[in-house]
Amino acid sequence: MGQFTSISTQGSMRPALAGLLGGMLDKGVVTALMVPCRQPHKNTVMQTLVTDPAMLDRADPFAPVVPTNSARLVAALTHNGAAPVAAVVRSCEARAFLELVKLNQGSTEHLLLIGIDCLGRYETRDYLSLAEQDDDVGMTFLKSAGNGGGTKSALGTDVAVACRMCEHPVAEPVDVRLCTIGADPTKSLWVEWVTDKGKEACGKLGMPAQEAEPDGRTAAVKALVDARLAFKTARLDAMRERTKDITGVTEVLASCINCYNCRVACPVCYCRECVFLTDTFRHDGEQYLRWALNRGKLKLPTDTVFYHMTRMLHMSTLCVGCGQCTSACPNDIPVGELFRSVAGPAQARFAYQPGRSLEDKQPLAVFYAEEFDDVTGQVK
Repeated sequence: MGQFTSISTQGSMRPALAGLLGGMLDKGVVTALMVPCRQPHKNTVMQTLVTDPAMLDRADPFAPVVPTNSARLVAALTHNGAAPVAAVVRSCEARAFLELVKLNQGSTEHLLLIGIDCLGRYETRDYLSLAEQDDDVGMTFLKSAGNGGGTKSALGTDVAVACRMCEHPVAEPVDVRLCTIGADPTKSLWVEWVTDKGKEACGKLGMPAQEAEPDGRTAAVKALVDARLAFKTARLDAMRERTKDITGVTEVLASCINCYNCRVACPVCYCRECVFLTDTFRHDGEQYLRWALNRGKLKLPTDTVFYHMTRMLHMSTLCVGCGQCTSACPNDIPVGELFRSVAGPAQARFAYQPGRSLEDKQPLAVFYAEEFDDVTGQVK
Protein backbone atom coordinates (compact mmCIF):
# COMPACT_ATOMS: atom_id res chain seq x y z
CA MET A 1 0.00 0.00 0.00
CA GLY A 2 1.24 3.48 -0.81
CA GLN A 3 0.63 6.86 0.75
CA PHE A 4 -2.57 8.88 0.35
CA THR A 5 -3.46 12.51 -0.23
CA SER A 6 -6.99 13.89 -0.04
CA ILE A 7 -7.93 16.70 -2.45
CA SER A 8 -11.13 18.68 -1.92
CA THR A 9 -13.53 18.53 -4.88
CA GLN A 10 -16.28 20.85 -3.57
CA GLY A 11 -18.90 19.11 -5.67
CA SER A 12 -16.95 18.97 -8.93
CA MET A 13 -14.19 16.55 -9.83
CA ARG A 14 -12.83 18.30 -12.90
CA PRO A 15 -11.29 21.43 -11.27
CA ALA A 16 -9.57 19.23 -8.67
CA LEU A 17 -8.16 17.01 -11.42
CA ALA A 18 -7.06 20.00 -13.49
CA GLY A 19 -5.18 21.36 -10.46
CA LEU A 20 -3.47 18.04 -9.70
CA LEU A 21 -2.51 17.20 -13.28
CA GLY A 22 -1.65 20.80 -14.14
CA GLY A 23 0.70 20.87 -11.18
CA MET A 24 2.61 17.94 -12.69
CA LEU A 25 3.26 20.02 -15.79
CA ASP A 26 3.99 23.26 -13.89
CA LYS A 27 6.41 21.60 -11.46
CA GLY A 28 8.25 19.69 -14.18
CA VAL A 29 7.21 16.25 -13.00
CA VAL A 30 6.42 15.49 -16.65
CA THR A 31 6.62 17.42 -19.91
CA ALA A 32 3.38 16.04 -21.33
CA LEU A 33 0.36 14.26 -19.99
CA MET A 34 -2.07 11.95 -21.80
CA VAL A 35 -5.53 12.11 -20.23
CA PRO A 36 -9.13 11.62 -21.44
CA CYS A 37 -10.52 15.05 -22.30
CA ARG A 38 -13.82 16.37 -23.57
CA GLN A 39 -13.63 17.28 -27.22
CA PRO A 40 -15.28 20.39 -28.71
CA HIS A 41 -17.95 18.39 -30.51
CA LYS A 42 -20.76 16.33 -28.96
CA ASN A 43 -18.92 16.09 -25.61
CA THR A 44 -17.01 13.08 -26.87
CA VAL A 45 -14.17 12.06 -24.55
CA MET A 46 -10.90 10.95 -26.11
CA GLN A 47 -7.34 10.53 -24.89
CA THR A 48 -5.50 13.82 -25.42
CA LEU A 49 -1.81 14.65 -25.10
CA VAL A 50 -1.60 17.90 -23.12
CA THR A 51 1.47 20.10 -22.60
CA ASP A 52 -0.27 23.34 -21.53
CA PRO A 53 -1.82 23.20 -18.02
CA ALA A 54 -4.50 25.68 -19.12
CA MET A 55 -5.82 23.04 -21.51
CA LEU A 56 -6.65 20.65 -18.68
CA ASP A 57 -9.97 22.33 -17.89
CA ARG A 58 -11.59 19.74 -20.16
CA ALA A 59 -9.84 16.74 -18.60
CA ASP A 60 -12.49 14.17 -17.68
CA PRO A 61 -10.90 10.77 -16.95
CA PHE A 62 -13.86 9.57 -14.86
CA ALA A 63 -16.32 10.01 -17.71
CA PRO A 64 -17.75 6.48 -18.08
CA VAL A 65 -16.71 5.95 -21.68
CA VAL A 66 -13.64 4.41 -23.33
CA PRO A 67 -13.81 4.70 -27.14
CA THR A 68 -10.57 2.75 -27.47
CA ASN A 69 -8.29 0.87 -25.09
CA SER A 70 -5.36 3.26 -24.60
CA ALA A 71 -2.64 0.63 -24.20
CA ARG A 72 -1.42 1.01 -27.77
CA LEU A 73 -1.48 4.82 -27.46
CA VAL A 74 0.72 4.68 -24.36
CA ALA A 75 3.00 2.18 -26.11
CA ALA A 76 3.37 4.53 -29.09
CA LEU A 77 3.98 7.49 -26.77
CA THR A 78 6.77 5.73 -24.89
CA HIS A 79 8.41 3.77 -27.71
CA ASN A 80 11.96 5.12 -27.98
CA GLY A 81 10.85 8.26 -26.12
CA ALA A 82 13.17 10.07 -23.68
CA ALA A 83 10.98 12.88 -22.31
CA PRO A 84 9.12 12.21 -19.04
CA VAL A 85 5.42 11.76 -19.73
CA ALA A 86 2.36 10.69 -17.75
CA ALA A 87 -0.70 8.74 -18.86
CA VAL A 88 -4.06 8.46 -17.08
CA VAL A 89 -5.57 5.04 -17.73
CA ARG A 90 -7.98 2.42 -16.43
CA SER A 91 -7.03 -0.99 -15.09
CA CYS A 92 -7.56 -2.90 -18.35
CA GLU A 93 -5.49 -0.31 -20.20
CA ALA A 94 -2.61 -0.42 -17.70
CA ARG A 95 -2.52 -4.22 -17.75
CA ALA A 96 -2.61 -4.40 -21.56
CA PHE A 97 0.17 -1.81 -21.76
CA LEU A 98 2.43 -3.92 -19.56
CA GLU A 99 1.96 -6.85 -21.93
CA LEU A 100 3.02 -4.61 -24.83
CA VAL A 101 6.09 -3.54 -22.85
CA LYS A 102 7.06 -7.21 -22.55
CA LEU A 103 6.83 -7.37 -26.34
CA ASN A 104 9.17 -4.35 -26.66
CA GLN A 105 6.41 -2.18 -28.07
CA GLY A 106 6.48 0.35 -25.22
CA SER A 107 8.52 1.38 -22.18
CA THR A 108 7.94 2.34 -18.57
CA GLU A 109 11.35 4.03 -18.20
CA HIS A 110 10.22 7.64 -18.62
CA LEU A 111 6.54 7.07 -17.87
CA LEU A 112 4.46 8.02 -14.85
CA LEU A 113 1.47 5.69 -15.08
CA ILE A 114 -1.63 7.10 -13.37
CA GLY A 115 -4.53 4.71 -12.84
CA ILE A 116 -8.12 5.45 -11.87
CA ASP A 117 -10.70 3.45 -9.97
CA CYS A 118 -13.05 2.11 -12.64
CA LEU A 119 -16.73 1.47 -12.01
CA GLY A 120 -17.29 0.67 -15.67
CA ARG A 121 -17.91 2.30 -19.04
CA TYR A 122 -20.96 2.75 -21.21
CA GLU A 123 -20.87 1.90 -24.87
CA THR A 124 -19.91 5.06 -26.74
CA ARG A 125 -23.32 5.51 -28.38
CA ASP A 126 -25.03 5.24 -24.97
CA TYR A 127 -22.61 7.73 -23.41
CA LEU A 128 -23.19 10.27 -26.18
CA SER A 129 -26.94 10.05 -25.58
CA LEU A 130 -26.37 10.71 -21.88
CA ALA A 131 -24.00 13.60 -22.57
CA GLU A 132 -26.72 15.37 -24.53
CA GLN A 133 -28.79 15.56 -21.32
CA ASP A 134 -26.17 15.83 -18.59
CA ASP A 135 -23.20 18.21 -18.61
CA ASP A 136 -21.27 16.12 -16.09
CA VAL A 137 -22.05 12.46 -16.75
CA GLY A 138 -18.89 11.43 -14.92
CA MET A 139 -19.90 12.97 -11.60
CA THR A 140 -23.49 11.74 -11.92
CA PHE A 141 -22.16 8.25 -12.57
CA LEU A 142 -19.69 8.31 -9.67
CA LYS A 143 -22.32 9.53 -7.21
CA SER A 144 -24.78 6.81 -8.23
CA ALA A 145 -22.43 3.85 -8.65
CA GLY A 146 -20.30 4.79 -5.65
CA ASN A 147 -23.27 5.10 -3.29
CA GLY A 148 -24.98 1.82 -4.09
CA GLY A 149 -27.23 3.28 -6.77
CA GLY A 150 -25.93 0.91 -9.41
CA THR A 151 -24.49 1.60 -12.83
CA LYS A 152 -27.68 1.91 -14.87
CA SER A 153 -28.08 5.32 -16.44
CA ALA A 154 -31.10 7.60 -16.49
CA LEU A 155 -31.82 6.21 -19.97
CA GLY A 156 -31.87 2.64 -18.65
CA THR A 157 -28.58 1.61 -20.24
CA ASP A 158 -25.98 -0.23 -18.20
CA VAL A 159 -22.22 -0.38 -18.43
CA ALA A 160 -20.62 -2.87 -20.81
CA VAL A 161 -20.90 -6.55 -19.93
CA ALA A 162 -17.10 -6.72 -19.84
CA CYS A 163 -17.09 -4.12 -17.06
CA ARG A 164 -19.76 -5.92 -15.05
CA MET A 165 -17.55 -9.00 -14.92
CA CYS A 166 -14.19 -7.26 -14.47
CA GLU A 167 -12.50 -8.25 -11.23
CA HIS A 168 -9.95 -5.40 -11.44
CA PRO A 169 -11.79 -2.15 -10.59
CA VAL A 170 -8.64 -0.82 -8.91
CA ALA A 171 -5.93 -0.02 -11.45
CA GLU A 172 -2.80 -2.10 -11.06
CA PRO A 173 0.12 -1.88 -11.55
CA VAL A 174 0.47 1.91 -11.67
CA ASP A 175 2.65 4.59 -10.08
CA VAL A 176 -0.21 6.85 -8.95
CA ARG A 177 -3.83 5.93 -8.36
CA LEU A 178 -6.87 8.23 -8.36
CA CYS A 179 -9.25 6.67 -5.85
CA THR A 180 -13.01 7.10 -5.69
CA ILE A 181 -14.20 3.74 -4.36
CA GLY A 182 -14.96 4.16 -0.67
CA ALA A 183 -14.93 7.96 -0.89
CA ASP A 184 -17.52 10.65 -1.55
CA PRO A 185 -16.57 12.22 -4.92
CA THR A 186 -18.57 15.37 -4.12
CA LYS A 187 -16.24 16.02 -1.19
CA SER A 188 -12.84 14.62 -2.04
CA LEU A 189 -10.61 12.83 -4.50
CA TRP A 190 -8.02 10.58 -2.93
CA VAL A 191 -4.63 10.18 -4.58
CA GLU A 192 -2.53 7.13 -3.77
CA TRP A 193 1.19 7.44 -4.39
CA VAL A 194 1.92 3.77 -5.05
CA THR A 195 5.51 3.33 -6.23
CA ASP A 196 8.78 5.14 -5.56
CA LYS A 197 8.24 6.99 -8.83
CA GLY A 198 4.81 8.05 -7.62
CA LYS A 199 6.10 9.15 -4.23
CA GLU A 200 8.82 11.18 -5.95
CA ALA A 201 6.10 12.97 -7.92
CA CYS A 202 4.26 13.66 -4.66
CA GLY A 203 7.41 15.24 -3.24
CA LYS A 204 7.91 17.46 -6.28
CA LEU A 205 4.31 18.62 -6.02
CA GLY A 206 4.81 19.41 -2.33
CA MET A 207 1.64 17.57 -1.37
CA PRO A 208 1.11 16.14 2.14
CA ALA A 209 0.62 12.38 2.35
CA GLN A 210 -0.58 9.93 4.97
CA GLU A 211 -0.58 6.17 5.41
CA ALA A 212 -4.32 5.85 6.06
CA GLU A 213 -6.59 5.10 3.11
CA PRO A 214 -10.18 6.39 2.85
CA ASP A 215 -12.44 4.86 5.50
CA GLY A 216 -14.27 1.84 4.15
CA ARG A 217 -12.26 1.61 0.93
CA THR A 218 -11.03 -1.95 1.43
CA ALA A 219 -14.51 -3.25 2.23
CA ALA A 220 -16.06 -1.34 -0.69
CA VAL A 221 -13.52 -2.73 -3.15
CA LYS A 222 -14.05 -6.28 -1.88
CA ALA A 223 -17.84 -6.02 -2.18
CA LEU A 224 -17.55 -4.75 -5.74
CA VAL A 225 -15.08 -7.47 -6.75
CA ASP A 226 -17.22 -10.21 -5.19
CA ALA A 227 -20.30 -9.03 -7.10
CA ARG A 228 -18.40 -8.87 -10.36
CA LEU A 229 -16.87 -12.31 -9.87
CA ALA A 230 -20.31 -13.82 -9.31
CA PHE A 231 -21.60 -12.19 -12.51
CA LYS A 232 -18.50 -13.27 -14.42
CA THR A 233 -18.80 -16.89 -13.30
CA ALA A 234 -22.43 -17.16 -14.36
CA ARG A 235 -21.85 -15.40 -17.68
CA LEU A 236 -18.77 -17.38 -18.71
CA ASP A 237 -20.22 -20.71 -17.57
CA ALA A 238 -23.18 -20.02 -19.85
CA MET A 239 -20.84 -19.22 -22.76
CA ARG A 240 -18.81 -22.39 -22.20
CA GLU A 241 -21.98 -24.45 -22.22
CA ARG A 242 -23.13 -22.71 -25.37
CA THR A 243 -19.80 -23.34 -27.15
CA LYS A 244 -19.00 -26.84 -25.86
CA ASP A 245 -18.74 -28.16 -29.43
CA ILE A 246 -17.89 -26.75 -32.85
CA THR A 247 -21.59 -26.43 -33.70
CA GLY A 248 -22.05 -24.06 -30.78
CA VAL A 249 -18.95 -22.05 -31.67
CA THR A 250 -20.14 -21.74 -35.27
CA GLU A 251 -23.54 -20.58 -34.08
CA VAL A 252 -22.08 -17.84 -31.89
CA LEU A 253 -19.89 -16.63 -34.75
CA ALA A 254 -22.51 -17.09 -37.48
CA SER A 255 -22.89 -13.37 -38.23
CA CYS A 256 -19.13 -12.64 -38.48
CA ILE A 257 -18.30 -10.75 -41.69
CA ASN A 258 -14.49 -10.78 -41.35
CA CYS A 259 -14.31 -7.03 -40.82
CA TYR A 260 -11.48 -7.66 -38.33
CA ASN A 261 -12.73 -4.83 -36.10
CA CYS A 262 -12.13 -7.02 -33.04
CA ARG A 263 -8.50 -7.51 -34.02
CA VAL A 264 -8.01 -3.77 -34.50
CA ALA A 265 -9.76 -2.93 -31.20
CA CYS A 266 -7.85 -5.52 -29.17
CA PRO A 267 -4.99 -3.83 -27.25
CA VAL A 268 -2.89 -7.01 -27.05
CA CYS A 269 -3.36 -8.33 -30.59
CA TYR A 270 0.19 -7.27 -31.14
CA CYS A 271 1.47 -8.53 -34.52
CA ARG A 272 2.68 -5.79 -36.83
CA GLU A 273 1.41 -7.84 -39.77
CA CYS A 274 -1.62 -10.10 -39.37
CA VAL A 275 -1.55 -13.35 -41.35
CA PHE A 276 -5.21 -12.83 -42.24
CA LEU A 277 -4.23 -9.72 -44.20
CA THR A 278 -1.62 -11.54 -46.29
CA ASP A 279 -1.82 -13.64 -49.45
CA THR A 280 -2.32 -16.74 -47.30
CA PHE A 281 -5.99 -15.80 -46.99
CA ARG A 282 -6.36 -13.97 -50.30
CA HIS A 283 -7.83 -16.86 -52.28
CA ASP A 284 -8.31 -16.82 -56.03
CA GLY A 285 -11.68 -17.32 -57.69
CA GLU A 286 -10.93 -20.90 -58.75
CA GLN A 287 -10.35 -21.89 -55.12
CA TYR A 288 -13.79 -20.63 -54.10
CA LEU A 289 -15.36 -22.57 -56.99
CA ARG A 290 -13.53 -25.78 -56.04
CA TRP A 291 -14.78 -25.50 -52.46
CA ALA A 292 -18.32 -24.85 -53.63
CA LEU A 293 -18.21 -27.79 -56.07
CA ASN A 294 -16.89 -30.14 -53.37
CA ARG A 295 -19.54 -29.14 -50.83
CA GLY A 296 -22.43 -28.13 -53.00
CA LYS A 297 -22.47 -24.66 -51.44
CA LEU A 298 -20.06 -22.27 -49.75
CA LYS A 299 -20.88 -19.59 -47.17
CA LEU A 300 -19.17 -16.29 -47.85
CA PRO A 301 -17.04 -14.78 -46.50
CA THR A 302 -14.99 -17.85 -45.69
CA ASP A 303 -12.61 -18.50 -42.77
CA THR A 304 -14.70 -16.63 -40.19
CA VAL A 305 -14.57 -19.35 -37.52
CA PHE A 306 -10.95 -20.13 -38.36
CA TYR A 307 -10.06 -16.46 -37.87
CA HIS A 308 -11.47 -16.34 -34.33
CA MET A 309 -10.02 -19.72 -33.38
CA THR A 310 -6.59 -18.58 -34.58
CA ARG A 311 -6.81 -15.38 -32.54
CA MET A 312 -7.80 -17.33 -29.44
CA LEU A 313 -4.90 -19.73 -29.91
CA HIS A 314 -2.52 -16.86 -30.56
CA MET A 315 -3.18 -14.49 -27.68
CA SER A 316 -5.91 -15.70 -25.31
CA THR A 317 -3.29 -15.96 -22.55
CA LEU A 318 -2.83 -12.18 -22.85
CA CYS A 319 -6.53 -11.18 -22.82
CA VAL A 320 -7.24 -8.52 -20.17
CA GLY A 321 -11.02 -8.63 -20.58
CA CYS A 322 -11.52 -5.00 -21.65
CA GLY A 323 -14.40 -5.95 -23.96
CA GLN A 324 -13.39 -3.59 -26.76
CA CYS A 325 -13.69 -6.46 -29.24
CA THR A 326 -17.38 -6.83 -28.44
CA SER A 327 -17.92 -3.08 -28.63
CA ALA A 328 -16.25 -2.94 -32.06
CA CYS A 329 -18.30 -5.76 -33.57
CA PRO A 330 -20.92 -4.38 -36.01
CA ASN A 331 -23.08 -7.50 -35.59
CA ASP A 332 -23.08 -7.68 -31.77
CA ILE A 333 -21.16 -10.94 -31.50
CA PRO A 334 -20.14 -11.44 -27.83
CA VAL A 335 -16.51 -11.80 -28.83
CA GLY A 336 -15.24 -10.72 -25.42
CA GLU A 337 -17.25 -13.32 -23.54
CA LEU A 338 -16.15 -16.04 -25.96
CA PHE A 339 -12.52 -15.00 -25.53
CA ARG A 340 -12.69 -14.81 -21.75
CA SER A 341 -14.37 -18.22 -21.58
CA VAL A 342 -11.26 -19.62 -23.28
CA ALA A 343 -8.69 -17.25 -21.79
CA GLY A 344 -9.62 -18.04 -18.18
CA PRO A 345 -8.65 -21.74 -18.27
CA ALA A 346 -5.64 -21.02 -20.50
CA GLN A 347 -4.27 -18.39 -18.12
CA ALA A 348 -4.98 -20.61 -15.11
CA ARG A 349 -3.10 -23.50 -16.70
CA PHE A 350 -0.01 -21.31 -17.03
CA ALA A 351 -0.65 -19.57 -13.66
CA TYR A 352 -0.44 -16.34 -15.62
CA GLN A 353 -2.35 -13.12 -15.03
CA PRO A 354 -1.75 -10.62 -17.85
CA GLY A 355 -0.60 -7.22 -16.66
CA ARG A 356 0.14 -8.33 -13.11
CA SER A 357 3.86 -7.62 -13.26
CA LEU A 358 6.66 -6.97 -15.70
CA GLU A 359 8.53 -9.78 -13.99
CA ASP A 360 6.02 -12.42 -15.13
CA LYS A 361 7.14 -13.97 -18.41
CA GLN A 362 4.51 -14.41 -21.08
CA PRO A 363 3.47 -18.02 -21.69
CA LEU A 364 5.12 -19.56 -24.77
CA ALA A 365 7.65 -16.71 -24.87
CA VAL A 366 10.15 -18.59 -22.70
CA PHE A 367 11.30 -22.20 -23.12
CA TYR A 368 11.12 -24.52 -20.11
CA ALA A 369 12.43 -28.06 -20.48
CA GLU A 370 9.55 -29.63 -18.54
CA GLU A 371 6.82 -27.26 -19.64
CA PHE A 372 4.83 -29.79 -21.69
CA ASP A 373 4.38 -32.12 -18.74
CA ASP A 374 3.77 -29.26 -16.30
CA VAL A 375 1.10 -27.61 -18.42
CA THR A 376 -0.74 -30.62 -19.79
CA GLY A 377 -0.47 -32.75 -16.66
CA GLN A 378 0.69 -35.73 -18.70
CA VAL A 379 3.04 -38.27 -17.21
CA LYS A 380 6.16 -39.41 -19.02
